[in-house]
Amino acid sequence: MKTIIIGGTAAGTSAAVKVQKLAEDPEVVIYEKGDLVSLGACGLPYYIGDYFEDANQMIAREKAAFEKQGITIKLHHEVLAVDTTAKTVHVKPADGEEFIDHYDKLMVATGSSVVLPPVKRADFENLYTVKTMSDGKNLKKHLSQADIQRVTIVGGGYIGVEIAEALLHLDKEVQLIQMEANLLQDSFDSEINELMVAKMREANVDLHLSETVKEFEGDHTVQWVITDKGRYKTDLVIVAIGVRPATAFLGKEFATLKNGALIVDNQGRTNVPDVWSAGDCATVDFLNTGEKRYIPLATGANKLGRVAGESMAGKATTYPGSLGTAGVKFQELEMARTGLTEREAKDLGLNYKAVVINDKNQTNYYPGQKDIRIKLIYEADTRRILGGQIAGENGAALRIDTLAAAITGQLTTGTLGLLDLLYAPPFARTWDALNIAGNVAK
Repeated sequence: MKTIIIGGTAAGTSAAVKVQKLAEDPEVVIYEKGDLVSLGACGLPYYIGDYFEDANQMIAREKAAFEKQGITIKLHHEVLAVDTTAKTVHVKPADGEEFIDHYDKLMVATGSSVVLPPVKRADFENLYTVKTMSDGKNLKKHLSQADIQRVTIVGGGYIGVEIAEALLHLDKEVQLIQMEANLLQDSFDSEINELMVAKMREANVDLHLSETVKEFEGDHTVQWVITDKGRYKTDLVIVAIGVRPATAFLGKEFATLKNGALIVDNQGRTNVPDVWSAGDCATVDFLNTGEKRYIPLATGANKLGRVAGESMAGKATTYPGSLGTAGVKFQELEMARTGLTEREAKDLGLNYKAVVINDKNQTNYYPGQKDIRIKLIYEADTRRILGGQIAGENGAALRIDTLAAAITGQLTTGTLGLLDLLYAPPFARTWDALNIAGNVAK
């Protein structure tokens, strides 16, 4: 069975390993247009910020390790088109002639591409995005120059916040421009993300919220960032406003969301026979509602990629779905979320309630007690938990895993209130903050 996988990051490599292990007489080929496979790009902000030096630590598995398993990896090979009738791919090597290859089964794991602001020009020497290893290395080198002091971040999502922390670690002046009224607005409700805004301002990040970039001004380098509210001097710009699925090379026979994400089932199957997809180019089933959602996170990419590989090998494994569980850190502040936000519950027309509690993470007599804030969203009638958000310090974010398990198990706030959670003075109080939240949620 000839299996071609387009893309060699999390979803693609996870699938390749499963096909190679489980399929009968497998032949697995990965076409990757970049120069490496299995990059954990989530580490890029911390590499850029000098939290570690060896960029290769972000590579989960080397090319040679896959090849030792019998998986063929073709780097610098871009797939230009797919003919799903003839079951062929049109491949363009970086240093050779284009050719056609045939598949029995195909997986599209092309990931995503960065989104740039709709400005007249963005091809400046000091304007960067943070997506690839090359991005990280080039940006890190540029930031080491003594004349780069004031850096502008465009975008206040996860990457924007993490990059802001990295830049402060490098002793840079940071200004951040965010189009929405709050940071991390798509992931957190106002009671939680207001803590991030306060923390960043406390750290002297120059925040510009509800402000839209209109133009970058300069010759070879950006010298001024023009918005709908002002004009700001800068030495370097980092754009982190989001990503879109890298699926433009595919034909119109594929069913997609409006943003181009391939719609797949809980085995990663597209609507086209013998074609699977997973990762940042595809949907996942949202566990709470069964919706097809675009949630570009490494966790879902790895898991659905693995399931897709098993499916291509003839197994019946299914992926139960994603809750969009995620976290972010800025200096001491940690924030995490899972399931539905209140805004989403309202937009879906659900009969829900929400509570916010302010508590402590541990006993007051053991050093290190910190504030913790928890928000629960739950069904008004059944009190079944639909979503949760947490903000605090000293490992507060990891409590979100308990809420993710509670939502998956369809637990109620009443059950959460009496759940037998860890107690010891360094870690929690007798009634953990999650217990308190559950008991308040009537």
